[in-house]
Amino acid sequence: QVQLVESGGGLVQTGGSLRLSCAASGRTFSSTTMGWFRQAPGKEREFVAAINWSGGNTYYTDSVKGRFTISRDNAKNTVYLQMDSLKPEDTAVYYCAARRSPFSSVYDVASYAYWGQGTQVTVSS
Repeated sequence: QVQLVESGGGLVQTGGSLRLSCAASGRTFSSTTMGWFRQAPGKEREFVAAINWSGGNTYYTDSVKGRFTISRDNAKNTVYLQMDSLKPEDTAVYYCAARRSPFSSVYDVASYAYWGQGTQVTVSS
């Protein structure tokens, strides 16, 4: 069982930065691929970024490449999402998630078994 708690969301102007954190409990964190997803009002939840257990492999959706950076600290059971050059279209609730199986796609919502409660990110124009 993995429990996830996100923090770090807020209101920021276009071009600003935020860093999201996701604190995990559970002894399997260090061996689990972690992901960040987001959901805007009226839209489906979408993949943002993921990182494998060691941090050696990272994955991003095209719209955030070069602006967002995912990282993790296994000693602290925490995964981060550094978001720079924010745009109004980045406005959404951001969720941290733990992948269900090493054989599932890192990009699919259904591949993740555990989810945090979400943190709101609002980018004003």
